[in-house]
Amino acid sequence: MLTIQIKKQLGTLAIETDIHLPEQGITALFGRSGSGKTSLINLIAGLLTPDGGSITIGNNRVFDSKQKINRPPEQRHIGYVFQDARLFPHLKVITNLNYGNKEKDPDQFKIITRLLGIEPLLQRYPASLSGGEKQRVAIGRALLSNPSMLLMDEPLASLDTPRKAELMPYLEQLTTEVNIPILYVSHSLDEILRLADQLILIDQGKIIANGPLAEVWSSPQMTPWQAEQDASVVLEAKLSHQHPDYAMTALALDNNLSLWTTRIDATEKTPVRLRIYAKDVSLVKQPSEQSSIRNILSMTVDSIEYSDSGDTCLVNLQAGRIQIKSSITRWAADELGLAKGQTIFAQIKGMSVTPKDRVPGL
Repeated sequence: MLTIQIKKQLGTLAIETDIHLPEQGITALFGRSGSGKTSLINLIAGLLTPDGGSITIGNNRVFDSKQKINRPPEQRHIGYVFQDARLFPHLKVITNLNYGNKEKDPDQFKIITRLLGIEPLLQRYPASLSGGEKQRVAIGRALLSNPSMLLMDEPLASLDTPRKAELMPYLEQLTTEVNIPILYVSHSLDEILRLADQLILIDQGKIIANGPLAEVWSSPQMTPWQAEQDASVVLEAKLSHQHPDYAMTALALDNNLSLWTTRIDATEKTPVRLRIYAKDVSLVKQPSEQSSIRNILSMTVDSIEYSDSGDTCLVNLQAGRIQIKSSITRWAADELGLAKGQTIFAQIKGMSVTPKDRVPGL
């Protein structure tokens, strides 16, 4: 368990955290610019000193103001990947990778260079690498230092779209191959959706939400970060079975619910992550006997949130632990006579699916 209980005043920004994170998987740190994301990971890394509190990584207490413990960065066993790769331009890739690696392990070197796809780059200089290749080398260098934790400060922020697409599969591999906690700072909800297991929301230095990604994504604290047209929920599911006649796959959710999606070529019980946009969910009082929509779920109205204009509303639906949102007009809501506690049928017209080789808790 990682425990971060600290306070730090930085000008007008007061950072105050009390969070406990798992010792494996990717935890995303998300918030507006200036909310304290980078300052927080710099405090963890030892690049800044808290005014008070403690930081514990597993059994290693790296900071404790009461016990006068403040280990320097090089003694915290933390790998740090910055927005820019910060490679030594005069050194070849192989030398950059081994820089700071005091206990060289040839087997580990081979595993990490293969994992990141940088074996062909070892004899090249940084100037000849693309932005994505440089970041892969920077990640490899951090991992080869045998860290107890990896901090990643917006590693895709400085890359153009093709380079981001190039690097993303390697980041996804980290979630399954690297058994250390990763704290990942990002402004991109799409990145977070693909990579993170846990999600922390930070606002003006304070943690306003923290927990499994699907739970935080659907929480009220997340609403301000999603434009009305992007309102959505995230669900964790498992592959149930393939349709015998059509290229469709059934996905099992909690509460004995299931959804159909276009075929996923994976084995039974493979974890997947679904994102369902509120604009892709329509509501009916009674399901049609014949419909082109394959996914129709019986839900209960939990709450109704009206837009500032009053012309549209966001209907929050629930079935056991499953939450879904529907964006409809006020006219439709009035015609349906929607009220809290009412049973309604949600017609899901579309969803995005991300296979997850490892989803904690499933």
